[in-house]
Amino acid sequence: MCGFFGEYHFIGDKGKDCVLGVAEWFNSFCFNLQVQKRDDISSRYRAITRRLNTDFWDTISDSAHSLYVGSYGRNTAIDFSDIDMIMELPNALYFKYDKYVTNGQSALLQAVKTSIERTYSKTNLRADGQVIQIPFTDGINFEIVPVFQNQAGAYTFPDANNGGRWQTTNPRPEIAAIKTRNAACNNNLIPLCRMMRAWKNVWSVPIGGLLIDTLAYQFIENYEYREKSYLYYDFMCRDFFDWMAVQDAEQDYWKAPGSGQYVYGKGLFQYKARRCHNIAVGAIAYAGKNQEWAAKRDWRDIFGTAYPD
Repeated sequence: MCGFFGEYHFIGDKGKDCVLGVAEWFNSFCFNLQVQKRDDISSRYRAITRRLNTDFWDTISDSAHSLYVGSYGRNTAIDFSDIDMIMELPNALYFKYDKYVTNGQSALLQAVKTSIERTYSKTNLRADGQVIQIPFTDGINFEIVPVFQNQAGAYTFPDANNGGRWQTTNPRPEIAAIKTRNAACNNNLIPLCRMMRAWKNVWSVPIGGLLIDTLAYQFIENYEYREKSYLYYDFMCRDFFDWMAVQDAEQDYWKAPGSGQYVYGKGLFQYKARRCHNIAVGAIAYAGKNQEWAAKRDWRDIFGTAYPD
């Protein structure tokens, strides 16, 4: 064993076969997945926050009452993921819109949309079900959810679908749980979540981002290589695919880290996980024979062009 990138590891029952370059490959892959344009995202986040604070809180703060949530808030997003944020509003507005005879939730979303249009008047804003969408021309898409803090310490938000209703969300403990477990496993959880988003996109897997994070969170807790380096990411991906492939196909929901909220499945992901597990086994075998081109080809079949060739 020597150095971070010069480290060897051994492949199951292949004895002394070793892999060179795996660490560099996966380090480059994870780097390529990182969200770009963070400065632009931050600038727009502050502008939206300032606008809504001005109109609803009588303050020009560009940070109060708002929070990044979703994959960007959990730090598991990859480039061109949607940027989700919540904006807490005064509780008096909840009581105002709750009194509407029909769909006060839609009216609330329209009021927030009108406010944001004062800053982004030329952007094609949409109030869609539960969110206000701001699709910027550079591919960054913001989704803003107006919320009210409730007595349980979570948030109540409007859902304008099917005549309108109120729902609850509790993102802060989810963000904290991912951060804590990531630190406990040598910062390997967040890269795993990001790599699986790349797989989802390439293979059109019917699975949501929060379910990816939930499954990765559960898997890595007791994973034998959870504290290793990039050199073991080939094993980690192979073993996570195997773990996902044997999940109960009849299971409807999982419990999100931290909050325990139900995370519902969107379809069966097990078959595609098994297919990619088999491809990963082949990629590791090729690498063990120093057949780098074939190994990288297989990983790119799984993860797409973000994986180095």
